[in-house]
Amino acid sequence: MRRSRVLVEAPALAEALAGDRPPVVLDVRWALGVTDGREQHRAGHVPGAVYVDLETELAAPPSPAAGRHPLPDPADLQAAARRWGVRADRPVVVYDAVGGTSAARAWWLLRWAGHDDVRILDGGLAAWEAAGYALDAGDVRPEPGDVVVTPGGMPVLDADDAADLAASCVLLDARAGERYRGEVEPVDPRAGHVPGAVSAPTTDNLAADGTFLDAAALRARFAGLGVPHGADDVPPAVGVYCGSGVTAAHEVAALATLGVEAALYPGSWSQWSNDPARPVAT
Repeated sequence: MRRSRVLVEAPALAEALAGDRPPVVLDVRWALGVTDGREQHRAGHVPGAVYVDLETELAAPPSPAAGRHPLPDPADLQAAARRWGVRADRPVVVYDAVGGTSAARAWWLLRWAGHDDVRILDGGLAAWEAAGYALDAGDVRPEPGDVVVTPGGMPVLDADDAADLAASCVLLDARAGERYRGEVEPVDPRAGHVPGAVSAPTTDNLAADGTFLDAAALRARFAGLGVPHGADDVPPAVGVYCGSGVTAAHEVAALATLGVEAALYPGSWSQWSNDPARPVAT
C-alpha cells in the first residue's frame, strides 16, 4: 500500500467527482471535546460529502475495559456505512479539518472492514479550499450503499500483543510527547506510556500546511524511531497506539504510504491505563 493508495490530492478528487464513477466522500470533522462537527459540515463541505460522527458511528460505546473508542460492532459499522452511501464498487475519500488525524479513523475502519479503495484527502478541507474549489452547504442524504463489512483487512493488537511488541519489536506511541512522558494526562486515569514504547507524536507526520510529509521525510522520521524503510529492508513488526485508537490510525496511514503495514492497538492508552495490572513507564 503506497502513497497513491492512501492519499488523494484536492485536484485529483475534484476530477474524480466530475467523472463517471465519483467517489463517496465522508466528512469526519472531530476533535477531542468538540461536538459541533455536524454544524461545521452543514455550514460548508466538499460537494456531496456525507457527515460521519466519529463518537457514535466510528466507535462502540466507551468503557474502562475497552477504552474510549472501541472498534464498532461489524453489523453496526455496516449499517452506518450503508447510511453514508458506501458501495463495494465505489471508491471512498475521507477528510477532516485537522490534517487527517480524525479522518484516518474512518480510513482505517473501512480498510479493516474489507473495503480496499479508501483514501484520505491530503491536507483536508483546507487543501480543498486553497485549491480554489467551492463548498456546498446543508445536509447530505445519499442513496443507501450496499457495502458488506468483513473484518480483518487491517491488523489489530490487544493489550498483550502491544506489550509483546513493545518488548520485542517496535510499538509507537502517537500521543503528544508530554503525555508519553507522563508530565500531563488530561483524560485517562494514569499518566505515562506502555513500557518499551517509543514516542512518535502523530502531528509530526504533517507539514505546516496540514499535508503529509513527503516520502523522504516520513522515511527519515520513522527510521529515526527504529522503523527501517530502505528498499532492501524487511521492516520489523510495528504497532501503534494513542489515547483511544483515533490519531494512531493516522500513524498507520503514514507508515502505509511507505509500504509498511503497522498494527493498530484500538484500546490504546485509555484501555491500558484503566487496568491496574498493566505497568506504566514515565
